[in-house]
Amino acid sequence: MACSLKDELLCSICLSIYQDPVSFGCEHYFCRRCITEHWVRQEPQGTRDCPECRRTFTEPTLAPSLKLANIVERYSAFPLDAILGAQRSPFPCKDHEKVKLFCLTDRTVVCFFCDEPAVHEQHQVTNVDDAFDELQRELKEQLQGLQESERGHTEALHLLKRQLADTKSSAKSLRATIAEAFERLHRLLRERQKAMLEELEADTARTLTDIEQKIQRYSQQLRKVQEGSQILQERLAEADKHAFLAGVASLSERLKGKIHETNLTYEDFPTSKYMGPLQYTIWKSLFQDIHPVPAALTLDPGTAHQRLILSDDCTIVAYGNLHPQPLQDSPRRFDVEVSVLGTQAFGGGVHYWEVVVSEKTQWMIGLAHEAVTRKGSIQIQPSRGFYCIVMHDGNQYSACTEPWTRLNVKSKLEKVGVFLDYDKGLLIFYNADDMSWLYTFREKFPGKLCSYFSPGQSHANGKNVQPLRINTVRI
Repeated sequence: MACSLKDELLCSICLSIYQDPVSFGCEHYFCRRCITEHWVRQEPQGTRDCPECRRTFTEPTLAPSLKLANIVERYSAFPLDAILGAQRSPFPCKDHEKVKLFCLTDRTVVCFFCDEPAVHEQHQVTNVDDAFDELQRELKEQLQGLQESERGHTEALHLLKRQLADTKSSAKSLRATIAEAFERLHRLLRERQKAMLEELEADTARTLTDIEQKIQRYSQQLRKVQEGSQILQERLAEADKHAFLAGVASLSERLKGKIHETNLTYEDFPTSKYMGPLQYTIWKSLFQDIHPVPAALTLDPGTAHQRLILSDDCTIVAYGNLHPQPLQDSPRRFDVEVSVLGTQAFGGGVHYWEVVVSEKTQWMIGLAHEAVTRKGSIQIQPSRGFYCIVMHDGNQYSACTEPWTRLNVKSKLEKVGVFLDYDKGLLIFYNADDMSWLYTFREKFPGKLCSYFSPGQSHANGKNVQPLRINTVRI
């Protein structure tokens, strides 16, 4: 069928698809150029014939075949396999029933005879059956993509809803925690206020009682003094010398208990006790009841690298540029990492401590499992039992996750706070100067934890020579 259709559209002279097909009276068709060149070759003979039927013509007129030209144009525009594979459409064209094609580019049905071929000349045109199969495959792929997207969105919504519930639950729990913390402070303040007011009332009552007793006593003494004064005045008013002298003998007896010295001792009311830096005084008294407060941790010399120098009270650690100290090696001691652990091991509860890191250009602090490997080069990361933050490159801060997480630190840290709630699996780092948050590890700790310190190596140029110091708050 394909060969038959194509043969009908071939010029018998050039054996190619018609180009500007013409006829001249014998119902055979040729390319205008082909028949013209054929007749030019026949001019010496003075005749013009048809190459197909050999019929001769004296003055043939070339008439263009518009219908054949239109068919050729469509044949050239649409793929042959699409034309041959096309079936009759159940929805024929308005004017005539013709075969249908489908343009995949425009996503539309195309009529081989009705549509303008130039519109679809560079398009992907195929028969309806192939187009149906192609679009079915394409739409199935889209459906599969949409179904995968639906599953992804469903999972995302599930996670978001769970996060919504968790956030509400966490917010409720945190509101309770905040309320409890402030209520505790309020209760402590109320207790301090009550105690201070009671003490003030006791001091006031004691002072007033003392004053009132003195007033009563001095009032009695005053009356007796006045009586003595009157006796003396009467005696002094006696003009008769013998009578005056006669009464002197009994005068001393009459004046007994009438003469009192004014030896008043006045004790100031203790106003200073309730004035001055009253809020600071109250805060210092509250500090004894606040938990947790910066703990007085100590460093374990038995775990310290040989180049680390510890203070006598084991609260300061620095890197020594001299030769390693002649310390006995043990499985507990770090031999490559310049590190040291804290003496205290935490297996539960809530703890907080602070580390002074000012002026340093390199350090690492945090927590480590009590049984971490301490020999050789160690990867400081949670899977190895370390939960730390690090300062590196002079001004960069990171959490030692896998990979490291860069921390958003606006200004150089002077003091770092470390908060551990072992039972909740929380390890939180703060800028201890303003208690702004730095990073949180959320872990299920498998065993006891020790505080971890690494001052980093110091350099001959004087960089990073400052020590790490555990900040002990004394009130």
